[in-house]
Amino acid sequence: MTSPDPVLRDALTQERAHHERCRAALARMVDGAQEHVVTGEDVSASGADAEVLGFRLRSRAKELRELPEGPLFFGRLDLAEGPLHIGRLRISAHPAAPPLVVDWRAPVSRAFYQATAHDPQGVTVRRRFGWAPGSRGDSADLTGLEDEHLARGESGAGRIVAREIERPRVGPMRDIAATIQPEQDDLVRAALADSVCVQGAPGTGKTAVGLHRAAYLLYTHPRRMRRGGLLVLGPSRVFLGYIAEVLPALGESGVRQSTLTQEIARHPVTGTDEPAAAVVKHDARMAEVLRRALYGRVSASAAADLEVPDGSLRRRLPAGELARIVAGVRAEEPPYDTGRERVRARIVRCLQDQAERRGETCGAAWVRRTGRARPVTACLDAVWPRVRPEEVVAGLLADPAALAEAADGVLDADEQKAVRWPRPPRSWRSARWSAADLVLLDEVAGLLDRPGGYGHVVVDEAQDLSPMECRAIARRAAFGSLTVLGDLAQGTTPWAARSWHTVLGHLGRPDAAPAELTTGHRVPQAVVGLTNRLLGRLDVAVPAARSSRGDGEVTMRRVADAGEVPGAAVAAVRAALGREGSVGVIVADADAGRVRAALAAAGITAGGPEDPAARPAVVPAGEVKGLEYDHVIAVEPAAIAAAEERGLNRLYVVLTRAVSRLDVVHARPLPF
Repeated sequence: MTSPDPVLRDALTQERAHHERCRAALARMVDGAQEHVVTGEDVSASGADAEVLGFRLRSRAKELRELPEGPLFFGRLDLAEGPLHIGRLRISAHPAAPPLVVDWRAPVSRAFYQATAHDPQGVTVRRRFGWAPGSRGDSADLTGLEDEHLARGESGAGRIVAREIERPRVGPMRDIAATIQPEQDDLVRAALADSVCVQGAPGTGKTAVGLHRAAYLLYTHPRRMRRGGLLVLGPSRVFLGYIAEVLPALGESGVRQSTLTQEIARHPVTGTDEPAAAVVKHDARMAEVLRRALYGRVSASAAADLEVPDGSLRRRLPAGELARIVAGVRAEEPPYDTGRERVRARIVRCLQDQAERRGETCGAAWVRRTGRARPVTACLDAVWPRVRPEEVVAGLLADPAALAEAADGVLDADEQKAVRWPRPPRSWRSARWSAADLVLLDEVAGLLDRPGGYGHVVVDEAQDLSPMECRAIARRAAFGSLTVLGDLAQGTTPWAARSWHTVLGHLGRPDAAPAELTTGHRVPQAVVGLTNRLLGRLDVAVPAARSSRGDGEVTMRRVADAGEVPGAAVAAVRAALGREGSVGVIVADADAGRVRAALAAAGITAGGPEDPAARPAVVPAGEVKGLEYDHVIAVEPAAIAAAEERGLNRLYVVLTRAVSRLDVVHARPLPF
């Protein structure tokens, strides 16, 4: 907020001058990082050390070069030892100098989010800065400041934070480093070893909490995160595009952001499942069916006497001894491929013992040669055959007898019939794999060999994960930790969870306790009041949402019959385009084309959900999850609710996308 007050005017002048010093220092940091890359090529070190050093220098230079333009600080703490400016990364005139800006993730910065009048944590004044919307970092864009004198008992977010939260959404998602609330900060700064689950009502910032937790862990545990890696999983490519700029804005550009389908895709998705088949394939019981199908290929009874040539001699292993080896390894339940190699190693060891009892010496070369001998490999192929995930899954789904044997006592006859391929391909190489089939393939791949995982995985919209999808994620975080984000009320898949205890159990984190975020900062009270009426019909035990905002506007536009709905939607869009901010026209998936055509006929060019800058955007209800618009036009809610099994949950998602205004256009009675 600007003011004619000369004291505030002088303070703004001083802060703008400080920002100019910060910009100059950052420019020198970027130039210096690049110079270190050049000179680092000639360091005197071992080849491996020089390679590691060069990688780190190049990475740092790349991060600084690619840092998005914008204000370099958003807050200040006045402490006994002097003021500290808080921003998205540390800036200093040179490495040994006191920082001009402290990274928001540094321990000293925590007081910016946690200090209160009752517990000032050494802070006398907390200052927040107001920047012009869309600022690229020009110091003149610093237009206001707001002070809380904690020593005097003043404490509160103030108008600058409220204005930042409420300002129009245009383009991709913004980071929230400047507006993190204490309860969000606690989650962001949880220990690396802790798996965190966040049940968040719409607009409570759970996605931003997950992304900022990722940035925090990369800052506080750089070596472990570089070694183990960090993965952000979103529900769709549209959603990932929407959040893509948050981590780079925080100085973290090397994070893999993906969907689970991308992570597990051994083949393109070219097939589709009937709903009943997809439900069974995503059920946790399929893990046992697949395990039986895979290990059913192991056969101690297939063991026969083994003879292995060794020069002029022939080493012999009786069938009974070979059967005992196979049974012993099978009882240990190792990964399938590991088990095969253990059988090989124990066969070789038995043959080696025979040779050494005869006084022969068997070195490493003898062991390798014997292990690769054709009779040994042929024996392995008989008792513990090599197999691919595709062979197991295709062999199961294409063969009723094999499925019946593996699923006996696990799936009933109707469930077996549902998952069987109606027209089996000639071989797995010509199979048309569905999205659910990819999950089965990943399960078998995990049984064959333990996959390499990540140091930390952030999973958004986790309420929609199936048990089998959870198992796929758990394998990728077997030696790391998880940040699990979602809202049970927004579960829309047929297998969506109604309890976080169930989800966390399938993720291998049964002891993680869900934390609840119930106060929304995005959705205004007028919209929350409407959506809470729908919440009671969703059969999930989540608390009613609250809003920190008393503003917002909800309008109902009812027309006489369905034929008038497109015209009413056009009128609503025209009104919305006369206001500032993004506009989303959300419709039942089957009606998107009809509404888009009505807009085009009225001379309004609409984009889609894949274009964050589209104004307006016509968004099928099935693709809106995770997105937000200043003005939402919800077209025929009854059609959205009737389109799928969990249509009321889908409608709840649709209505809670509104940041400022919600316009409901309908002819049919409203489900709420």
